[in-house]
Amino acid sequence: MAETRAKITEIDPVWQRITSEAEDAVRQDPLMGGLVHACVLHHKSVERALSYRFAAKLSSNEMSMVILREIADEAFSSDPSLAKSARADLMAVLDRDPACHRLLQPILYFKGFQAIQAYRIGNWLWRQGRKDLAYFIQMRTSEIFGIDIHPGAKIGRGIMIDHAHSIVIGETAVVGDNVSMLHSVTLGGTGKEEEDRHPKIGDGVLIGAGAKVLGNIKVGHCSRIAAGSVVLQEVPPCSTVAGVPAKIVGEAGCDQPSVEMDQLLSR
Repeated sequence: MAETRAKITEIDPVWQRITSEAEDAVRQDPLMGGLVHACVLHHKSVERALSYRFAAKLSSNEMSMVILREIADEAFSSDPSLAKSARADLMAVLDRDPACHRLLQPILYFKGFQAIQAYRIGNWLWRQGRKDLAYFIQMRTSEIFGIDIHPGAKIGRGIMIDHAHSIVIGETAVVGDNVSMLHSVTLGGTGKEEEDRHPKIGDGVLIGAGAKVLGNIKVGHCSRIAAGSVVLQEVPPCSTVAGVPAKIVGEAGCDQPSVEMDQLLSR
């Protein structure tokens, strides 16, 4: 009976769905077999698959895949929150990105998801005091994915970065849970100050493509930042800001902007 209960607790519906989708992908196109088996079907858990993908993408002549995989395995083993965050990120992408129809897609193809998982490992290293290794992960993530996230930034769960090209998130930035942002977003500073100098983004915020949020300012929960805006002042909760510099143009329009992904200001 105890053994039966242990087997039940080991069932992971997210991983089961990913492996089922992987098997379907191979059946539909056998030429995908090598990639899909290496990245998914050869592994026994989401954590192991993510560890492999992290190492495969970021390895180079300077840092081997074996070493990077050992680092990732250690991180997932030491901090269970990494796997919980990865699952939340997966579900966020599936729920909010109309181009995503399977959980398999972010793991194999979506650089926004992959870069966030690389950041999470770099952030774990940063919190362990292994800062040079964390900087290396940041550098390789930027080189491979075109996304530059400082390992000292604090980022919540359920993050969706659509397209994800040219994302910049600074060292003292804080991003809440269930945030969505599009490509070319910057969460940056306004000068050379070395203390707390980056934005604090609340839960459920939607940040449009090309938006720049600069300085140690707060963006309230469930707000919207329109594409191309430059935000230099605090944004109240549940509001929409737009323009250069950004100004309040109305309410958020819905309870969960980051989930609805509605970017039309007239609504």
